[in-house]
Amino acid sequence: MTTLSPENSLSARWSASFILVKRKPPIDKTEWDAFFDENGLLAKSRDSICVNILERGLHPLVRTEAWKFLTGYYSWQSSQDERLTVDSTRRKNYEALCEMYGKIQPLLENLHRNFMETRNNIEYQQGFHEMVMLFQLMVEHDHETFWLFQFFLQKTEHSCVINIGVGKNLDMLNDLIDFLDPVFAEHLRGRGAGTVRSLFPWFCFCFQRAFKSFEDVWRLWEVLLTGKPCRNFQVLVAYSMLQMVREQVLQESMTRDDIILACNNLIDLDADVLISAACLIYAELIQRDAPQPLKDFFL
Repeated sequence: MTTLSPENSLSARWSASFILVKRKPPIDKTEWDAFFDENGLLAKSRDSICVNILERGLHPLVRTEAWKFLTGYYSWQSSQDERLTVDSTRRKNYEALCEMYGKIQPLLENLHRNFMETRNNIEYQQGFHEMVMLFQLMVEHDHETFWLFQFFLQKTEHSCVINIGVGKNLDMLNDLIDFLDPVFAEHLRGRGAGTVRSLFPWFCFCFQRAFKSFEDVWRLWEVLLTGKPCRNFQVLVAYSMLQMVREQVLQESMTRDDIILACNNLIDLDADVLISAACLIYAELIQRDAPQPLKDFFL
């Protein structure tokens, strides 16, 4: 693969992206069921299934079950009978947690005068209620929503704590820009060190607000769950989104606030186009001699 310069990389990547998004139909129920034998044991390699999900996506009728494997709700090595047991156990554990919370909530309210207000602020300010809604639309039962959401946050290395999960993503995004696009990196530094760090909502909401439909959000999230084509793919997605405003930022010599506004105006995006663009960024990254921190983070 020929190394692309910052000046011509943007148009080349996006032109190729529109070619790549002409993918095969998503994995449907018939194909998904064929991945398992008569006992419900996986008869196809987990890796090949994940690659298929990256390249093709999942039909809505199989998404609920597939996500249970992708998040770790089910083991990939489990049988159908074992999965029925897991469902029962997770439901009971969820009910036990709800009962426990019901008992300690009055105590917490007495000990902390603003407990309820603080609790509600944490949910709404971090955007968790928006993310949970998509899980509620996907599954039927509350215990499924609870466990899938918890496992999703763990699998995607997501954290609402800016200095842990999100902070690490932002640091790596900054390093990635420095390595792949030094011209853009220099411009961003000249507009204030906090420019990139101000993009933390992208990671907090896992890009939910950038897409044109829930289907697009699910499409990206399930790719993140596969771990394909690499670890921490969400940072390559963020880099690809920044490339969408790159030319405008440079040509108009935008200020920090203008850059953030332009990034926030990236809405109604097509998940397949964005995934394809991020895959091309990954292809460029692996054929170049990246610094060790980037290798450790992605490769």
